[in-house]
Amino acid sequence: MTKTMIVTGASAGIGEAVAREMLEAGWTVGLVARRAERLEALADTYGEAAVPLPLDVTDADAVQAAFLEFAEAQGRLDCLFNNAGIFSPTAPLDEIAVEDWRRAVDVNLTGMFLCARMAFGLMRRQTPQGGRIIMNGSISAHVPRAGAAPYTATKHAITGLTRQIALDGRPYDIACGQIDIGNAETDLLRDAAHQAMQRGDPPPEVMDVAHVATSVRHMAELPLSANILFQTIMATKMPYVGRG
Repeated sequence: MTKTMIVTGASAGIGEAVAREMLEAGWTVGLVARRAERLEALADTYGEAAVPLPLDVTDADAVQAAFLEFAEAQGRLDCLFNNAGIFSPTAPLDEIAVEDWRRAVDVNLTGMFLCARMAFGLMRRQTPQGGRIIMNGSISAHVPRAGAAPYTATKHAITGLTRQIALDGRPYDIACGQIDIGNAETDLLRDAAHQAMQRGDPPPEVMDVAHVATSVRHMAELPLSANILFQTIMATKMPYVGRG
């Protein structure tokens, strides 16, 4: 039976790379993002195995409708890659706009909660019971980048949410793990690098986003009797070990 997965933030960057990896591995993938045209392009490439689900992850009703639609059409949901997120403009704490803080919390934390909540409910009630939720944390779930309070705070919160889902999922064969990604070459990182260079900082060390995709695939393909609770993948020379 074909395995099924929903990938949020699937229109670009890490989400698109993971979606392509899983589609090429023979999975049926629900593609969640706001940019419908990017999702349709993936569907044109991969056919019926790629299912566009255009929505904003902060919209609880839209998340519920899309997840239910996908699970009903495919028969079950085996995995969620909970990936959608944003990086707010960097600034000293007192110069961070309240609107930027609230938007980061809405997308990076509430949006991930809404998607995990729906996946958890589907997995708990389907037959056979169970599934896997993979949370996209970040190196910033452990150590901050300068001037990035909204992003850092939300990613620290995701670590707590991962642990909670892993605990609450045990009775239902729902495994939950987190992948913490450092400096994968994506548009999001390019924007962060541009901001860093504007401050006079050196350009960051980066890795190919394909390595992230294969790491997520490894987590997704584990039997439910095994779980990678936390995995860190990063550019080898980035300043993570030794910060501070």
